[in-house]
Amino acid sequence: MDIFQDYPFKDDIKPNFRTPPEEFSKTEHAKIGSNWVRGELHDHFRDLSTDDVEWESAQLAKSHGIYLQWNRAKTGKEKDWMYMVRMGVPGGGPMTRDQWRVFDDLAERYTTGPDGTPSLRVTTRQNIQFHWVKKPNLVELVRRIAEAGLYSSNGCGDNVRNTIGCPLSSFSTLYNANAMARRYAEYFRLPADAHIEVFAVDPKYMRTPDERFRYGKNLLNRKFKIGFSAIHLDETSGQWVPDNCVELRAQDIGIAPILENGAVTRFQVYIGGGQGEKNLKSTISSLGLPVAIFEEEHLLEGLDAIVAIHQEWGDRQNRHWARLKYVVLKQGVEWFQQELKKRKIDFEPPDAHLDYGARDLHHGWMKQPSNGLYTYGAFIENGRIIDGPGGRLKAMVRHLMETYPINLMNTPNQHLLFTDIPEDARDVFEADMKTFGYGTRGGKDYSTLRKHSVACVGLDTCSIAFTDSEKFLPYLIDDLEEMGFGDMEESIGVSGCEAQCSRPATKAIGWVGAAKNRYQLKLMGTDDGRHQGIALSDSSGKYYLMLVLREDVVTVTKTLLHYYVANRNPSETLGHFHRRIGMEAILGHLKHNPETAPLMEKTYDHPNRARIVKTKTPSATGGSGPAGAHKANPAR
Repeated sequence: MDIFQDYPFKDDIKPNFRTPPEEFSKTEHAKIGSNWVRGELHDHFRDLSTDDVEWESAQLAKSHGIYLQWNRAKTGKEKDWMYMVRMGVPGGGPMTRDQWRVFDDLAERYTTGPDGTPSLRVTTRQNIQFHWVKKPNLVELVRRIAEAGLYSSNGCGDNVRNTIGCPLSSFSTLYNANAMARRYAEYFRLPADAHIEVFAVDPKYMRTPDERFRYGKNLLNRKFKIGFSAIHLDETSGQWVPDNCVELRAQDIGIAPILENGAVTRFQVYIGGGQGEKNLKSTISSLGLPVAIFEEEHLLEGLDAIVAIHQEWGDRQNRHWARLKYVVLKQGVEWFQQELKKRKIDFEPPDAHLDYGARDLHHGWMKQPSNGLYTYGAFIENGRIIDGPGGRLKAMVRHLMETYPINLMNTPNQHLLFTDIPEDARDVFEADMKTFGYGTRGGKDYSTLRKHSVACVGLDTCSIAFTDSEKFLPYLIDDLEEMGFGDMEESIGVSGCEAQCSRPATKAIGWVGAAKNRYQLKLMGTDDGRHQGIALSDSSGKYYLMLVLREDVVTVTKTLLHYYVANRNPSETLGHFHRRIGMEAILGHLKHNPETAPLMEKTYDHPNRARIVKTKTPSATGGSGPAGAHKANPAR
């Protein structure tokens, strides 16, 4: 069965599987000739006569967790070069007081942006990113991260990235997804030798495990993401409830525990998820499909085989088709199962009806079942730990870590968990947070809509972003709060480009950056993270709202919310409302609403081939309030 029959562009998908070496891309040859991602990185990172590095070194640096970037807000022929360093935190931690002190100190010294404010950034892959790093500070920062017990190795690049798992499950008396994520992160880590040599890390802080995945000389075809979901006990009902905070089906491999007879001994594995697309290419966002059930004793060899199959079969000529999802969607799940059997992997057929749970954000107070202590889940707007409009968050985290006998974890939704808090310290702990302004923005309490919404970094520190996301979403929420939507338990996702790192298309409303100050709308995703959002199209194959101007985003969003409030069923969420009424009803409402009708007049023939046209940037007086005016008035 060709699963691509469900997609409108199946006919021109022609990935080059099992690519012959003579057809390898330039990137593949750079990896092959790099001596296991060493290349000339040692010398290039220490050459201070230039602020950047050569192309080959920039590609290899990704596997060490480093992206060469430049300040996208600056114009002119000379680029203001800088680096982003991505530190992996498998399963979200824990991070100790001593470790956080190191990370916070490094951020204070090396991440000061143009506004003079240092910060740290938590990501949807449970990484922590250091932005605005200059070349003279790069080697020391990476080395000190490693010597603190975490690593930027595998942070980016064509390898298994930071393995994620529910952090709260580390206190479960049933199943610990956090421990699984940490174990498999170690198994799929790149050999340590190159990282040690390039950054002069003392070998006592890093080692290459004896039991590990065998990467080829050119590593994997593209990035590879793995996530472990969890099960929690609902103290009110006494029932075990699956939790998909990792959005396992958005991963290349997602692993769901199966609860049977009060224990977890088997796991259902999903393959082929991925949210990234590529404008002007026939590419897709997709949710993974169930491929197999593995007994715990066979899970490691099963995951090893899945990654190995992709290493062998994935496209190495066309990087936009090099993800596992294209192998799965083109070859089919049954083909993949046959490949597992060829490798003598022991598995059972998957259960199509397994409930892997809804997305839990883990906000607020939670009791730790294993020890009776408490966790506080802190909402961090768009993952940015900074002293800014949402409170002095960077100072707050440092103060709490220095003051209380706690550890710190991060979630796959860009928030923080303060763990191991004694019951009698809960009130003073929460009061202490408020002294730093936590819980408010602009004098108003965080709204439910704000706490459920998410954005990636976007401009100015992402080299592939088309437009703002992290700098845009707070102002979009401001507008929606003023319109009375703040109490809605719905999710809005914004990304700066089609890579969709914030997974906006799995939210109830997704806005995907398509050009400068322009966004594409995706609907049919749900707040529980169970469904994939799609572009708006009608039965004739015409697509809508592919290039919505920044100031029109709030207009479209409020129109959708008003329509939902007026027509929903009791307890029906926005995403499920959209799925019930269908695309034609949504399009009909947008076409007949006087505020959105003009936007619906322009249509496109292909979801990934909307022609990017140059338009005049909105003036300082344009737009509908703060969301439209923010670019012209960033200080508001």
